Amino acid sequence: MLKTVNLALAALLVAALLTPAAHAAKPKNIVLIYADDIGYGDFSCYGATTFSTPNVDRIAEEGLQFTDGHCGSATCTPSRYSLLTGRYAWRKKGTGILPGNASLIIPTNEVTLPSMLRDAGYTTGVVGKWHLGLGDGNVNWNGKIAPGPLECGFDYSFLIPATGDRVPCVYVENHHVVGLDPNDPIEVSYSKPVGDEPTGKDNPELLKMKLSVGHDKTIVNGISRIGYMTGGKSARWVDEDMADDITEKAVAFIDDNAKADKPFFLYFSTHDIHVPRVPHPRFVGKSGHGPRGDAILQFDWCVGQILDALDRNHLADDTLLILSSDNGPVLDDGYVDQAVELLGEHKPAGPFRGGKYSFFEGGTRVPTIVRWPSVVKPGESDALVCQIDLLTSLAKLTGQELPAEAAPDSLDVMDALLGKTTIGRDELVEHAGRLSLRSGEWKYIAGQGKNQAQLYNLTQDIGEEKNLAQASPEKLKEMEVRLQTIREAGRTRGQ
Repeated sequence: MLKTVNLALAALLVAALLTPAAHAAKPKNIVLIYADDIGYGDFSCYGATTFSTPNVDRIAEEGLQFTDGHCGSATCTPSRYSLLTGRYAWRKKGTGILPGNASLIIPTNEVTLPSMLRDAGYTTGVVGKWHLGLGDGNVNWNGKIAPGPLECGFDYSFLIPATGDRVPCVYVENHHVVGLDPNDPIEVSYSKPVGDEPTGKDNPELLKMKLSVGHDKTIVNGISRIGYMTGGKSARWVDEDMADDITEKAVAFIDDNAKADKPFFLYFSTHDIHVPRVPHPRFVGKSGHGPRGDAILQFDWCVGQILDALDRNHLADDTLLILSSDNGPVLDDGYVDQAVELLGEHKPAGPFRGGKYSFFEGGTRVPTIVRWPSVVKPGESDALVCQIDLLTSLAKLTGQELPAEAAPDSLDVMDALLGKTTIGRDELVEHAGRLSLRSGEWKYIAGQGKNQAQLYNLTQDIGEEKNLAQASPEKLKEMEVRLQTIREAGRTRGQ
């Protein structure tokens, strides 16, 4: 009997000793900071020299900085879709850049990054830009707005419904517009004028920021937008305050969950540096590159506020922090803000060709940094990783079993993200106007219409300047066939 008791006590002692190690394998909290339109070279830790981004640099110094990290697409909506669903956006129709009154494009019965993490015990929140649609038809902005993030796995949401240059120019918290006066109802249209609000096209003298192309519909806060809007004047945002507004909500989410001692997942999706670039006055003129550069400094300030919140609540060591961007950089994106004229020596895409909308590397190769002080050793990694892999990778990390049909293109690259290996993906399909296939040192860009296929050796030609399609026909054909196989398979996970 005594021997049995001793064995039982020994077993309990071993279990107790092993428990901290088991817990250390799962982060108490997960924070994903998602920039908008920030390119590979837009932070000083990635080579910017004409201004500095000290808060982002701090994450890089304390974490693992990736040189071959990618978003899912060279534009915003499809990148966000692939991030949250683990599916290449090009596999599903209707995942292109959405108007501000689009329906939700993520099925509410689909496994998503937040729903998986909620099942893993995390309180989940999204703050900032959404741009994945809301509702299931014509949204009534004056009532309950659903389905949306709460039906996709988030416990809390505070949203910029689409983008800053698209109406409606109001925040939506959970299911309702914030600060709406019921006596001044909102009406939105992308097909015909509504109300009698002035437009940028007819009243350019009212604009504080001129337009270069498009963006000539309803004027809100002295800036004309895409689409028509009337009403909701008490609820309309002030662009200069947007970064402060959403950062305050993100910090409050951290503070509230820390106080309640609840593990949390925060998806902080900033608007910076998307157009219209209208940073708060305290950042104006600070970068030397006009509103675009000033917005980068504002983004860095937002990052600093998140870091301060984690530090203040003693959560930094136990929090897995991931920072990246939804696509590569763009200069003139519809407003006259001197982004081109004041660029100077700055190279937004770093050494890469192209940027937002482009099928060259600058379109999807974006800053990617992972910090988890108690687990991840600081350094640099050239592993090929993609945001689309976060769903499966974090599922593994948090002990969640994904259904076979879920996250069809999301691969487990957790060991690479944590710096345990420098081997990430074997291949990756990049998405812009055309599809490209990355495999080893090679990149194949599919032909389309009159545009011929292209082939580059990125080890020898990081700037994609020398097309080897004619010089290496066998490799060209090999990658063409492989890309077609991936397209026809319908999935890559489990293949």
